[in-house]
Amino acid sequence: MVRPIRIVALSGSLRRQSVNAALLREIAARAPVGVAVEIVSLETLPLFNPDLESAPPQAVTAFRGRVAAADALIIASPEYAHGVSGVMKNALDWLVSCEAFAAMPVAVLNAAPRAHHADAALREILSTMSAQVVEKASVTIPLPNAAPCRPTIKEMLTDALAALIAATRRTNSP
Repeated sequence: MVRPIRIVALSGSLRRQSVNAALLREIAARAPVGVAVEIVSLETLPLFNPDLESAPPQAVTAFRGRVAAADALIIASPEYAHGVSGVMKNALDWLVSCEAFAAMPVAVLNAAPRAHHADAALREILSTMSAQVVEKASVTIPLPNAAPCRPTIKEMLTDALAALIAATRRTNSP
């Protein structure tokens, strides 16, 4: 029997109408049987402070626990001023000392082709943190009026999720 896969999804935007959060909800809805995608809010995380590492706030402990219990991550984050959103950078800073994060399969969803600066910066941060960015699971969503021959967003997300699941199974196999 195949072990169930648990994926944590993080949005770098706190907006109620966030496109990034919408992508995560869509991908969670497409999860096959045996795969659970949990969207974890970053809203309650305090600003990163290395002085609190020895006794982190409860919100940080809970966040790290959810990530540690996951088999993989999906990150969808907007670009602000050519960089990674402060919300996402703060969350990743809290995970730097989280051993469970190292070598974890990660899919990066980019909600806008013009957001290439943040996408590159996010990948660099994840690489520095020893995450395993799964390229086949990492996609940039085309603009709404892109060429009609391109796959639909739903197909892209389904394919990305399948690639992340496959990479996770390879990573977790004995």
